[in-house]
Amino acid sequence: MNAMQKLTRDDLMSLEQYSEARPDFRNKVLLHKRHRRLDLGTNAALYFEDRLTMQYQVQEMLRIERIFEAAGINDELEAYNPLIPDGSNWKATFMVEFPEAEERRAMLKTLVGIEEKVFVRVDGFDPVHPIADEDLERSDEHKTSAVHFLRFELSPEMVEGLKSGAALAAGIDHDNYRVNIDPVADNVRNALIADLD
Repeated sequence: MNAMQKLTRDDLMSLEQYSEARPDFRNKVLLHKRHRRLDLGTNAALYFEDRLTMQYQVQEMLRIERIFEAAGINDELEAYNPLIPDGSNWKATFMVEFPEAEERRAMLKTLVGIEEKVFVRVDGFDPVHPIADEDLERSDEHKTSAVHFLRFELSPEMVEGLKSGAALAAGIDHDNYRVNIDPVADNVRNALIADLD
């Protein structure tokens, strides 16, 4: 099965099954996610999503909301399936993380547009900036949101380059927040290459 195939109801456990399987499933997902988190400096991070992280997200939503009707399950699948990469891209939850609420509020005002300034760069190619928040607007001219959904579209040449061993860098080039991770650690790079067809 293609790792990036969209989820269907057949892929999900019932609430009872999930209740039993959850501790083991959760551990598996947490281990998996460790290779899919990329810290961008001290106050921002990319969490790269895939089929497994979205399956976990859907199962957790169904559990919390106690959803077991087909229509409700389909609504959750519709909400989360778009976050599964399509083989030519990476999809990530981008978080701006400041522990103190006051500081976070102040910083989000200085970081307007930061979601557009995140980038990934395959060695030998121009940086790729994301398409941000396709589902809904999360920012205005006064402040940005602490959470954004990003899609990084890669050219076939970039995919080929990565698969042939090209290094991967990432960062943010916002006036008030600059960071360059070069190279991205192998464990993260390898997890991301597995998302590509």
